[in-house]
Amino acid sequence: MDLGLRDRTYLVTGGSTGLGFATARCLVDEGAHVVLVARDEQGLERSVAQLGDRAAGLSGDLADPDLPPAAVRQAIDSFGRLDGALVSVGGPPPGTVLTTRDDEWSQAFATVFLGTIRMLRAACEGIRASGTQSSAALAVVLSTSAVEVFPGLSTSNGLRPGLGMLVKDLADEVGPEGIRVNGLLPGRIATERLARLDEATGNPQAARQRAEAAIPLRRYGRPEEFGTVAAFVLSPAAAYLTGTLLRVDGGSTRSL
Repeated sequence: MDLGLRDRTYLVTGGSTGLGFATARCLVDEGAHVVLVARDEQGLERSVAQLGDRAAGLSGDLADPDLPPAAVRQAIDSFGRLDGALVSVGGPPPGTVLTTRDDEWSQAFATVFLGTIRMLRAACEGIRASGTQSSAALAVVLSTSAVEVFPGLSTSNGLRPGLGMLVKDLADEVGPEGIRVNGLLPGRIATERLARLDEATGNPQAARQRAEAAIPLRRYGRPEEFGTVAAFVLSPAAAYLTGTLLRVDGGSTRSL
C-alpha cells in the first residue's frame, strides 16, 4: 500500500528515541522528510545520522516557547515545506496525587500541555505558509491515561485527558482548511521509558509479567508497530480520519 508520503515533510518531536524515532523511521522509509526535535543533542545527532539525508535535527525543550517556531522554520528551510507533525513530549515523572509537588505539576504542565499546544499552533502556521493545508495532518502522542487511570502516573492522568479533548477541539477548528488532527494512545510499548518504569518497581521482570498478563495480546508492543500506525495516520491514505483518539495498546484498555 502506498501511503502517499513521498517528499512530504513532517516534524517529529521526541524524535531521537522511542515512539518518535520509530515513527520517523517509518516516515523516511516511505519517502518522507523529517525534522527531529529532542532535548538530547548527542542522541539526536545519532538518530539523524541513522535516518540519512532525508532527516534534519533541532535540539531543544518544548517548554521553551521559542522552539516550536524554530522547528517549523528549520523544516521549511531544509526541505521547502511542512505537511504535518507528530507531537510527542514524553511522559511526566511518576507520582501520586498526594506525593507530586507543585513544582512537578508546573513543570509537567509547561512541557506536556503548553509545549504540545505551542507546537500544534506553530505547525498549523507552517502548514499554511507552505500551502499544504488540503492534505496536512497532525498527530498528538497521548497515552491510554487519556481515557483510564494509569496507576502511579498522576500527572499523566491529570494532563492527558485535557489534551485528548483539545485534539477534538482543534480538529473542528482546522478541519474546514483540510488539516486533520488525531490523537494516538499508546499502551505498554517496549521503550526505554517503560523499561525505567518497570525497573522502578524493584522487580522489572515480575512487573512486566503482570502487565503482559493483563494485555489481551499477552505482550508489550514494539516501537515499530506504533510507528507504522502513526505514519498511516499522518499520511494521505488516512484522508478521512480526524478528531479521533486511536488506541495502540494491544487491547488493554477496558473502556469503549
